[in-house]
Amino acid sequence: MEKSNVYFTSFKATGHENLLQKLHRLMKTAGFETIDFTDKYAAIKIHFGEYGNLAFLRPNYAKVVADYVKELGGKPFLTDCNTLYVGSRKNALDHLDTAYVNGFSPFQTGCHVIIGDGLKGTDEALVPVNGEYVKEAKIGQAIMDADVFISLTHFKGHEMAGFGGAIKNIGMGCGSRAGKMEQHHDGKPIVDQSLCIGCGSCDKICAHGGPVIKDKKAYIDHEKCVGCGRCLAVCPKDAISGGNDNSVKLLNYKMAEYSLAVCQNRPCFHISLICDVSPNCDCHSENDIPIIPNIGMLASFDPVALDRACVDLCNKMAPVKESILGENLETHTEDTNHEHFHMTHPDAEWESCLAHAIKIGLGTDQYELITI
Repeated sequence: MEKSNVYFTSFKATGHENLLQKLHRLMKTAGFETIDFTDKYAAIKIHFGEYGNLAFLRPNYAKVVADYVKELGGKPFLTDCNTLYVGSRKNALDHLDTAYVNGFSPFQTGCHVIIGDGLKGTDEALVPVNGEYVKEAKIGQAIMDADVFISLTHFKGHEMAGFGGAIKNIGMGCGSRAGKMEQHHDGKPIVDQSLCIGCGSCDKICAHGGPVIKDKKAYIDHEKCVGCGRCLAVCPKDAISGGNDNSVKLLNYKMAEYSLAVCQNRPCFHISLICDVSPNCDCHSENDIPIIPNIGMLASFDPVALDRACVDLCNKMAPVKESILGENLETHTEDTNHEHFHMTHPDAEWESCLAHAIKIGLGTDQYELITI
């Protein structure tokens, strides 16, 4: 397959061009204006950040994208779908409140926010994809109603998928609540009783009553568990692990197929910003210090090439010593695989996601990095 072009610019700025102007120039150089936006609805998929999290992308970046769409005659809106877990974004009203608190109001971004799967997360389109693992993807209806799809991604770590890039933002993020459950449900976590201290963190974070505390120890009720992995991330003693050895790969496969469902048959454009690279997803109500320094902004028509370029750039950076990555590198000296995201979350991996995305025709990991 022919290499895909991925355009890159650093976060270095001058008095002649600030970062918002650089993002506009990046998009223009990458071919944004080749898309026909005239009188078209354009969904800008972004993560608004859980309440309390401060690593999410600043709304200023979203305004650049929305303003550019309007400049080209389009009708942009910011969007995301509701979450499975307990938090500030599990229904449209709470989700909108959180988006506005975090700065994503129409007055700040210049466009409206539409929660893709509606009030309770049930407003979904059944999109035929005929994948190996997904036959009909359950995608937020408003996202599928759009004529043009744009992903604006905060590139960071992720406790199950290894990293949260364009494919994670699209595939998992655009799934309705039922769609997210379909992607997650293969993995059922288990608790190592010798490590568990019975603190209840897993129970507090679960939306479905899966974790149960008994005799000061936790166990997971697999009849209630949907496999979202939130309990793995919050356990202070790493006592919880995935019970299905294939669960991470199955999540990655389904995520790639959901991304294909979102992107097929319409113009798409993808932007990723490698900044504030927190070890966990922006779904957390907190964010730990970044695992690496800020790198830059990237754009491409190919989400697979974009993710590959981002992870390659990240792996070239020296870890932040005080971060989870830095600490793990000091304590896991027997592990010779020093790939940054694997070392941040040793139970996670991302290679299977990109491999499957290539297999199903979502894109290629062969790219030409063009620095502007």
